[in-house]
Amino acid sequence: MEQDTLTAIEGIAVGHLSDERNLTGCTVIRFSREGAVAGVDVRGSAPGTRETDLLLPTNMVERIHAIVLTGGSAFGLDVACGVMRRLEEERIGLDTGGGILVPIVPAAVLYDLNIGSPSVRPDAHWGYEACQNAKSSPVQQGNIGAGTGATVGKVMGMNRAMKGGLGSFAMNLRGGGIIAALAVANAVGDVIEPWTGSILAGTRGERKGEFLDSSKLLREQSSLTIFPGTNTTLTVVATNASFSKTELTKIAQMAHDGLARAIRPAHTMFDGDTIFAVSVPSSLETKHLDITVAGSIAAEVLAESIVRGVKSAKSLPDYPCSTEWQKD
Repeated sequence: MEQDTLTAIEGIAVGHLSDERNLTGCTVIRFSREGAVAGVDVRGSAPGTRETDLLLPTNMVERIHAIVLTGGSAFGLDVACGVMRRLEEERIGLDTGGGILVPIVPAAVLYDLNIGSPSVRPDAHWGYEACQNAKSSPVQQGNIGAGTGATVGKVMGMNRAMKGGLGSFAMNLRGGGIIAALAVANAVGDVIEPWTGSILAGTRGERKGEFLDSSKLLREQSSLTIFPGTNTTLTVVATNASFSKTELTKIAQMAHDGLARAIRPAHTMFDGDTIFAVSVPSSLETKHLDITVAGSIAAEVLAESIVRGVKSAKSLPDYPCSTEWQKD
């Protein structure tokens, strides 16, 4: 299998745990023992997050050891505890003196309680296992990990929604640089193919292949009722170039352009759209990659990751996937 996903960057491993019966799951992105420099930018207005404040440029901690993306809404934040436990067993973490290591594990959640069993949520045991099983092989995509219960196109409610999913893409640059992303699309809006403008998955119409166009619905029916916090697209963008926490925060901000190109509408009051940006430098000389270049490419790579996740998704009862809904 061609390695063109997030794990194309040396020092990154990805592990999943998926519950296909209860339709939820979690994804753990692990870094090398030294950790990764990281920044974050949250633009959705209904986020569920952990340890994002420490990634602000003004705060002390520079490196993180893993990132958790998970279903289960706020309950799912417990997954990070299991990841911390596994990393502690491996003697990985921030050295706080006296031989005490504290693993730094930011996390972000999406809402999938309305598609499977609301009483089954990813927890610390799931995080421990996903972390333990993390691999550097190409990332599996579609209905896996945090993408297991992901759905999109919910402006008119769940009865018009379609299956979302987890996707990943990596782009090789001249000189050995790589910029990659992993995204879980669980948006209230439609997923768009940026280069054609066509809807891949979104609010369904009455007939197969028909879309109602969520943005148009919002323009025409300003009184629509949407349940808050029942969505969210989660993303990690990564590079093997060397950047500071401040620079990565800017790259995360620019990467949101890609989210907005692939999801319409994006960054709503009902989404918790969160982008982590990480630097895992390699031995290659990639230190001079321009921030603007990196941020611009990160937006492209992120958009492609969202598209891949939706195209790789498989249908569930009542939630058709993109490939099946658009079949002739």
